Amino acid sequence: MIMAVTGLLFGLYVLGHMVGNLKIFMPLHSNGVAPIDEYGHFLRTMGEPILPYSALLWLIRIVLLAALVLHVWGAFALRGRSSKSRGKFKRTNLMGGWQSTATRSMLITGVILLLFVIFHILDLTLGQVVASDEFVHGAVRNNLLATFAPGRWWVVAIYVIANLALLLHLTHGVYLAVSDLGWLGKRGHAVMVVLAYILPALVVIGNIIMPLAISFGWIPGFSR
Repeated sequence: MIMAVTGLLFGLYVLGHMVGNLKIFMPLHSNGVAPIDEYGHFLRTMGEPILPYSALLWLIRIVLLAALVLHVWGAFALRGRSSKSRGKFKRTNLMGGWQSTATRSMLITGVILLLFVIFHILDLTLGQVVASDEFVHGAVRNNLLATFAPGRWWVVAIYVIANLALLLHLTHGVYLAVSDLGWLGKRGHAVMVVLAYILPALVVIGNIIMPLAISFGWIPGFSR
């Protein structure tokens, strides 16, 4: 149950995160302000004046961090119970070959994603170690263009590989989370099978397009 709830929370987060970041493809306003920078400003000022600047954003981050800890703990606890049961309570594969591959790789892709989250935070949130020398706190568009610049092909490669791991993790995780929460009826089963493929694919395609487009200079008004 813990893994199902936290998994769905992360699924919704990565979907919203991807949609928001697609604003990088929108042209600059006539005053030179980038829509994605406006979006970043909105995230930092949510809750004002009731809450201090960035307070709600940090609250969301803390909730996500707590969910991450619970998700990782649940994964290892489930792994331990599975090993002890020696297959007695092993799940049957409900979704065919692709899901079979995803099932076997859940722990591996989970570790890859955990390492990527750390990399991503250092790169685009804290601006430390792996970040571009041109990193500026709060300058979303500048930081995206800087980190995925042509000379930083290795960063693009890391993001692409991590998102392929995300695809495997989500296709299996979305289905099992909804199944474990008991939201699947006879009619909803087929719909959920489709969603477990399509939604993760859309998220990953959106996430991969961004670094590739920036690296190849396909962003409107490319200069920073």
